[in-house]
Amino acid sequence: MSASTTGLALAEAQREKRGIALISVAAALLLVTMKTLVGLSTGSLGVLSEAAHSGLDFIAAAITYISVRVSDKPADADHQYGHGKFENFSAFLETGLLLLTCAWIGWEAIHRLFFKPVHVEPTLWAFGVMAISIVVDHFRGRALDRVARKYGSQALEADALHFQTDVWSSSVVILGLLGVLLAERLGWTLLRHADPIAALGVAAIVVWISLRLGKRTVDALLDTAPAGLQAQVEAAARGVEGLLGVERVRTRRAGNRTFVDLTISVPRTVPFERVHTLSDQVEAAVRAAVGEADVIVHMEPRAPAGENLFDQVRAIAQHHDLAVHELSAHQVSAGPGERPTLILELDAEVDENLTLREAHALADRVEREIYRQLPQVTQINTHIETLGHDVVPAAELEELARALEAHLRDAPYQFPELLDCHDVQVREVEGKVLASCHATLDGSLPISRVHDLTQQLEARTLRHFPQLSRLTIHTEPPEAR
Repeated sequence: MSASTTGLALAEAQREKRGIALISVAAALLLVTMKTLVGLSTGSLGVLSEAAHSGLDFIAAAITYISVRVSDKPADADHQYGHGKFENFSAFLETGLLLLTCAWIGWEAIHRLFFKPVHVEPTLWAFGVMAISIVVDHFRGRALDRVARKYGSQALEADALHFQTDVWSSSVVILGLLGVLLAERLGWTLLRHADPIAALGVAAIVVWISLRLGKRTVDALLDTAPAGLQAQVEAAARGVEGLLGVERVRTRRAGNRTFVDLTISVPRTVPFERVHTLSDQVEAAVRAAVGEADVIVHMEPRAPAGENLFDQVRAIAQHHDLAVHELSAHQVSAGPGERPTLILELDAEVDENLTLREAHALADRVEREIYRQLPQVTQINTHIETLGHDVVPAAELEELARALEAHLRDAPYQFPELLDCHDVQVREVEGKVLASCHATLDGSLPISRVHDLTQQLEARTLRHFPQLSRLTIHTEPPEAR
């Protein structure tokens, strides 16, 4: 996705989130005004408690609107993880306001039940306002929940949760008003206290939702790992081929953003470029599993189970910054009761600016470490070569190249598996004569057999052309020509 497309999607998300939050503010203001007027005119504590509840909903909606605007700001020098925590903080403030409202409603309800009865007038306006409240809360709750799920906004989700529970609390108030109405019409004295009891019911609902919301906001502020997210991340990472394992996963949420920090183990002999590719694949897998997330991957080199002798030697050499190639191992059988001899042959490349003493000391350190970690090795023969850094000029030797090409043209007679030799070149580089060619062989041959053939061909050619310092043979199947 291009930067311009990403920018447009972000702008659209901000516009939609702010729009629905502003509509919620307007709806809350309308409801609190209507409920307050009807509550004062009827004397219903249930309606007044709903008015107080809606008043706090108005404040909560306003806080949500502000938090959505602030949390969408990009990260800056002072807030390097973004402003997402502002959503969690605003939800925490909403929880405190709701609990204060519940305390007032509960105190007033108990006062009316036991100390100072208040006459309630269950008018048609009271029932109408509560019915309107239920309809408005239902639709705005659904709209908020849709946008919250679409963009992962905890502030909008908290707002939606408020208004969805308002539907139930308003229904409780209507039942309280019906109880008072029946008490007046039918003389059922037990129902005279239905209104303060309904208010207590509203308070209980609000306390319940406040505690749920409060736990979630505190969890977010304390960086509590979201339930099940760690297992999701670990499963996604383990699905990437080439890893040895997932050693640690840490997750947290800030507003609508998820942050993931995980440590993976990779084979210690894998090249750095491959390790970086694995890291990118893990990041992509995690995002595919949990949605857009900020993922940081730390890689740990590890020895895989059953690591072979050659990889172990290469790992030891890499640890000492020594490049090794042409690595081979030979085991010489011993007599009865004697330990067999395991010999390592390796070529080591060192900086061409080193002295013999310095190069030998480096190779000696590696040999001692191999003996320490691999006690089965009894002898190491190290050939020291220079590791080139500069591109040097070369001169084409065309006449020698033609002679070499004619010689190689006859090679298939001696090596039937060799189909042909072509692209022969000979160059003089820093006083050395270097040759190269391409050799076509049957593509189904085992690579070990191909290696043996090229070594035999190289030895035969160097015997015939002793002026050559080296012959590099590029092998390929027929279809690659």
